[in-house]
Amino acid sequence: MNALFPGSFDPFTMGHLSILNRALLLFDKVYVALGTNSEKKSLFPLRQRIEWIKELFAYNSKIEVITYDTLTVAIAKQYNAHFLIRGLRTAVDFEYERQIGLINKTLEPQIETIYLLTLPEHTHISSSMVREVIKYKGNIDNLVPEIIAKEIYKIQNYEPNL
Repeated sequence: MNALFPGSFDPFTMGHLSILNRALLLFDKVYVALGTNSEKKSLFPLRQRIEWIKELFAYNSKIEVITYDTLTVAIAKQYNAHFLIRGLRTAVDFEYERQIGLINKTLEPQIETIYLLTLPEHTHISSSMVREVIKYKGNIDNLVPEIIAKEIYKIQNYEPNL
């Protein structure tokens, strides 16, 4: 069984890492799909985000990183992924994701959305919060995987505040 884990991943966080590692226990193949969201202004270029995720999972043939600029269910169908993976941090996330899941189900009834709860230690982490910490040159060591944190410090030209 194949699944699609869609998102902007700007940047890829410890929460994303946790959800993806747990999804790998459930599916034969997981496509990490970086979509372009017209309502979001990205901090990091798409190519950079792709490279970070590829580097993180270079050892794992069950993961393939793809990009898309169409409906999520359309790309899932194209890759024969019958499941969409979504992480839930809070009740607010649930309501938002539920609406998206219902629209997706209306568009493609054979595709199911699987919701994985974020681990308690990651419930406060969102890409938008991480971008805010980066903006003020804060320490992101516990918010994103180590290889990504090191690259961000280099790209943004700062040493983390302790």
